[in-house]
Amino acid sequence: MPSALAAALLALSFAVPAAAPAAQAPEFTQQVLFRADQESGYACFRIPAIVRTTDGTLLAFAEGRVRNCGDAADIDIVLKRSADGGRTWGPLRVVNDGGGDTHGNPAPVVDRATGRVLLVETYNTGRADDAGCAIPCDRAPHLQYSDDDGLTWSAPRDLTAEIRPAGWNSWYATGPVHGVQLGTGAHAGRLVLGVNAESWDDGRVAANHAALVVSDDGGAHWRVGATDTWPVADDGTFRQKPSEVTLAELADGTLLVSGREQDGTDLGHRAQTVSRDGGDSFAAPFEALPDLYTPQVQGALLRLGDRVLLSAPADPDRRRTMVIRSSWDSGATWDSVDRATVVTRDWSGYSDLTALDETTVGLLYEAGTADARDEIRFARFGTDWLQPRRGADPTTPDLSPGARPAAVLGGAAPTDGAVGGALAFDGVDDEVRLPYRDRLPLGAGDFTASLRFRYTAGSGEQPLLWMGGIGTRQPQVWLRAEPGQDRVTGLMTARQGAAAPRSAYVRAAGAHNDGRWHRLVLRRGGGRLALFLDGVRTEAADVPGSVSRDSAFGVHVGARMDGRAHFTGALDDVRVWGRALTDGEVAAAEPPAGDSVLTLPLDRVDAGG
Repeated sequence: MPSALAAALLALSFAVPAAAPAAQAPEFTQQVLFRADQESGYACFRIPAIVRTTDGTLLAFAEGRVRNCGDAADIDIVLKRSADGGRTWGPLRVVNDGGGDTHGNPAPVVDRATGRVLLVETYNTGRADDAGCAIPCDRAPHLQYSDDDGLTWSAPRDLTAEIRPAGWNSWYATGPVHGVQLGTGAHAGRLVLGVNAESWDDGRVAANHAALVVSDDGGAHWRVGATDTWPVADDGTFRQKPSEVTLAELADGTLLVSGREQDGTDLGHRAQTVSRDGGDSFAAPFEALPDLYTPQVQGALLRLGDRVLLSAPADPDRRRTMVIRSSWDSGATWDSVDRATVVTRDWSGYSDLTALDETTVGLLYEAGTADARDEIRFARFGTDWLQPRRGADPTTPDLSPGARPAAVLGGAAPTDGAVGGALAFDGVDDEVRLPYRDRLPLGAGDFTASLRFRYTAGSGEQPLLWMGGIGTRQPQVWLRAEPGQDRVTGLMTARQGAAAPRSAYVRAAGAHNDGRWHRLVLRRGGGRLALFLDGVRTEAADVPGSVSRDSAFGVHVGARMDGRAHFTGALDDVRVWGRALTDGEVAAAEPPAGDSVLTLPLDRVDAGG
């Protein structure tokens, strides 16, 4: 591409209306954009996508689901337009009528050299019920475009021959989220979108694929570029299945690529990689991010200067609590949930982001008070409304080999302990969170967890230690006091192969909320799960499998993993071993040292760096 044109594209890609002074940047406002009881002819709206045209018009796309809220029935692609930065919106327009079939997965991208808006989408034969598409599914990508800011659209064109290889014959999906046009580098002007697919062979799904598709001529021709493939084992398990890929071009032209991670055995619900050659190849396979907490859901990226934003729900178990997280190092690390900006604590799901100007962001997202599919909202906010970059948290030492200090959150403070000092937790927002490292997941092996606790609370869930995921479907290990039920409980959930998760738990009678120190030990070993409370043992049968697989992963002391309950009291001497301690070691006054997975004396708090 001639250098003059490349320079023009770069200028266009950042050409936005003059920004208001920072002090006048809008605070958070939002409105419902799509809701079934506000529009005729639709039972449900899902799958939002949004772009801003070269003339500044906002185009908000969604799937208009005619029969029901299922994924594979009669579905149209619909649109609303805004000419004033999202303050007001025009009426619903049908861009693509499914006519009884599924026409969905909108993936729009703007060619800023011509102003053309391109919309890539996926079709399949519709169903009369609310079930999903039978696998293998007859999914086919198509393309439409608009040259008048979304007022009218071309007839759809089938892209199967260009961007769906013959072997991707089981599932195929475009987006659903906005694509990007590269603004710098050797491929300036290139259009890039994300897709994902599955291969069907010998009666089963045999491989998962995540890919980028690219066009160097304004969308006239497309081809498959970067591709990452993960095989599926005979038993149905696989390491990763990155899907619903979202993109952001970084300042140096690198493409940051983030995807939903669905049921892979690697830890984490989001996976990430980069492309350094304009989307022709990935620099490395996708890598799951264990401590980036989300449920299994689509999300969206947007770069604003040196900051990259990610919109996605924060609850790692369910689709709720939409937040905006930031990365200040081009996606190498992401803000933890406690540093994120909460958009809503309602149920929430898919989302997309767009820049309205240099200081204002638009978020289009699924949400509802009863279900994440109730409605699609448009939120408008200034960057000043987002949580500012925060300095390092206070820490407490982890004495295990190679461990970094644990973060002390919410103001947990030193107090007298059972063995020296301890930390007091206020039951509101105090906790200790360990930074992720490879030794923390306990896998399918034996383990022992030990701690000392003191509390007087008479009600509420009192979480003591949490390792792994959360909810009934995710591998995990936890210990908590339950004064309302007059007991203390230890639980583990494990997965083996492709079988559903199974849980085992042990309970000790008595709340032990007498304000005195008590020692609690949970041990997995010899096919048994045992709980020792002040030396008194309770046992149950173990369940086979890994207690740390295919879930978002965290280690929290004094809080649930999802932050929905916090401990009120004091904790001391928290330790975990990747083996079953002997009865003698459990009973010993001093636990064994030197081979622990984590060792938290909790006897001091050091100021953040």
